[in-house]
Amino acid sequence: MKTDVAKLLQKKRKQVLEYWMTLQLSNETLREDLMSNEELREQSNELLDALLKAISDKNLTDAEAPEFEDVKEILSGISISRAKQGFSPRETGTYIFSLRDAFQQVLQEELKDDLASLYQSAITINKLIDSLGVITFETFIKGREEVILRQTSEITEISTPVIRVWDGILALPIIGTLDSSRTQIVMENLLQEIVISGSTIAILDISGVPAVDSLVAQHLIKTVAATRLMGAECIISGIRPEIAQTVVHLGIDLSNIVTKATLASALKYAFAMLKLDVKRVLKEKPAL
Repeated sequence: MKTDVAKLLQKKRKQVLEYWMTLQLSNETLREDLMSNEELREQSNELLDALLKAISDKNLTDAEAPEFEDVKEILSGISISRAKQGFSPRETGTYIFSLRDAFQQVLQEELKDDLASLYQSAITINKLIDSLGVITFETFIKGREEVILRQTSEITEISTPVIRVWDGILALPIIGTLDSSRTQIVMENLLQEIVISGSTIAILDISGVPAVDSLVAQHLIKTVAATRLMGAECIISGIRPEIAQTVVHLGIDLSNIVTKATLASALKYAFAMLKLDVKRVLKEKPAL
């Protein structure tokens, strides 16, 4: 007589959960620093309830069946949240695959006298968990991509700050390589700050740019042109000897752009343009 695996597992729900929790808590990949044991139990309990409610003898090998929509939604949420919390793919995979081990343990106890049914049931459960494993990894990757995109955006914002160094003078230190998308962000931030502050001089400091090739130079020239259209003069500082040699070797024409070796030199030049004279004043010591 054929064993109804779905009904068997539903009947042994409590036992399955306890086996599953034991496997997870004893696994070396357990991350108590990212999730408490209580949270792990709640998460596992919710997924197991949805899964046992969805399965039947007819859909056990078809994870795409309509009955599994809630299961996939819960599992996707778990995978994405784990990706954002900092779990590794291995740790996340272990979570769902340890459920298979718990199912197998229950089946072995209940069908130990019927090896043919045990074999067939094991194959069926393997197919189901493998399908859920695919969903787990797909959504985990999606979660990691979201994290990477957010971090990239945050790093870009941090690495392109526009600083008001003096009344009428802005400085924008650029760190890292300039590409088309980042140049657009640099220009937008700089032009917006020019409008807000009414500054007439902008200093682009490229000390943190590892190398300047023809593409990076073109991005710099576009930024300078956009700045001038806004009525502000642009100075490029941080021209190291190796960058100067590269620019000359590539035949890039920066002759119509003011360039300085250091930010201090650029700032001094900006002061001269605004006819400002900055001097050090020594305070007299008070008489005793």
